[in-house]
Amino acid sequence: MALTQAPGRPPGTFLNYPLELDLDNLQADVAILGIPYGLPYRPDEMANDQSRAPDAIRQLSHHPAYTRNHYDWDLGGPLLDGRPIKVVDVGDVPGNPNDINEHYRNAEKVITTLLTRNVMPIVLGGDHGVPIPVLRGFKQWAPITLVHVDAHLDWRDQVNGVQDGLSSPIRRASEMDHIGEIFQIGLRSAGSARPEEMEAAISYGSHLIPDIELQQIGMRSVLDRIPDQSNYYLTIDADGVDPTIMPAVAGPAPGGVTYDQMRTLIHGLVDKGRVVGMDIVEITPKRDLNGITAITAGRFICNLIGKAVRAGYFQDR
Repeated sequence: MALTQAPGRPPGTFLNYPLELDLDNLQADVAILGIPYGLPYRPDEMANDQSRAPDAIRQLSHHPAYTRNHYDWDLGGPLLDGRPIKVVDVGDVPGNPNDINEHYRNAEKVITTLLTRNVMPIVLGGDHGVPIPVLRGFKQWAPITLVHVDAHLDWRDQVNGVQDGLSSPIRRASEMDHIGEIFQIGLRSAGSARPEEMEAAISYGSHLIPDIELQQIGMRSVLDRIPDQSNYYLTIDADGVDPTIMPAVAGPAPGGVTYDQMRTLIHGLVDKGRVVGMDIVEITPKRDLNGITAITAGRFICNLIGKAVRAGYFQDR
């Protein structure tokens, strides 16, 4: 049985790239993967508006202003730079109402399979529980420097007895042997951490860069703190981004990482070492304005793909 299924309503793939569901025989450089469901804290949370985000991002990726062959000013040319790079959409990991943990197990299997096939995964969530099974699949890339963009700390140990939910991804990541240094960028506003969670983050040695500090020193100074020649995984919570470009979130707050800062971060990480994967989570499509949140998510993805192509990530395949 296939671990993923075709995108849902309406059907469509990211930038109209081909849909490939036979992961065991996949030949590709980059795979777009939807993981619509996190692990709910209550029964009614299994399917929520964030579970519609992968399809929303896909639909807005090929709005009239952008195609794969247009000149991209962020990249200095078309997305794939005229090179024989293969990007595919591998669909979504389905949920199972009779086993709410199954999609996490399958998500980890999908990531492991893609990495075994030497394919870079780019994940569309879903809530911020989604990176937990994703990161579990990255053991072969140890050690990984985890770069986290978010308004919130995400070091909860559990909520209602659930340890792998949306409030806990960085706590769970810190417990994985293959995760090394952690950089958390854009923290702001009130209520993002209890004292115990702050103590756990500080005890681990997580590098906390509040938004107020980011705006004072700039993203290039933050990049200077991140070690060179590492493997990087980038997890982006939409509420960590400036709400003027990503308004469709459940917990908006003034401030946040700007588009220019996100582009600088993505390009800078590619230049410093190797970005092994990325996710974008916590988008609530019904709150979007003119599709700008989904469009911005697509731009982050294009910046990673296009910059990785130009950095020669896939030249030896």
